[in-house]
Amino acid sequence: MELQIIPKSENMPVFDSQAMKLQHIAYFAPPYKEYEREEITEAVISEILEKIPSGINIYLSLIPYGEDDWLEVNCDGEWISLGFSGHSGQNNYYSYNSAFAHTADQIAEADFSDRSIYTSLNSGGQSPIPKIQAITDIEAGMRAVEYFIRTGKFYPGIDWLHEF
Repeated sequence: MELQIIPKSENMPVFDSQAMKLQHIAYFAPPYKEYEREEITEAVISEILEKIPSGINIYLSLIPYGEDDWLEVNCDGEWISLGFSGHSGQNNYYSYNSAFAHTADQIAEADFSDRSIYTSLNSGGQSPIPKIQAITDIEAGMRAVEYFIRTGKFYPGIDWLHEF
């Protein structure tokens, strides 16, 4: 496994705030709703964006049925973690928190009880998310989610960790 840090850019591209690249949405926690293509409306997007600061665990996919090319969004109001899985899990991107770069080797040991390196967030409802893959700037995380929804791309306003 190789890691590459993609630093944030100072240049924020303009995007169409009404565009929609999503094909599938699935809540992994209550209310356990799913939406397909034409069911994904501006009202649904607004609801998602409004829920992020108070807590959400959701998958946003660029393909129908959500089987690949999806962004997992986890937020508990303190931390927000964005994790993209593409090419059947072989091409992964995560929001990156450089303040915890020194913990990368510890994560490989998988001592999930070590709260100094793990957030209270759980990927897929079960795997603890390391702090290196989560940020505390909820507003930037929300912009990253909307940017992904609208463009299908990674928001250049935050750092990303590419794992391949």
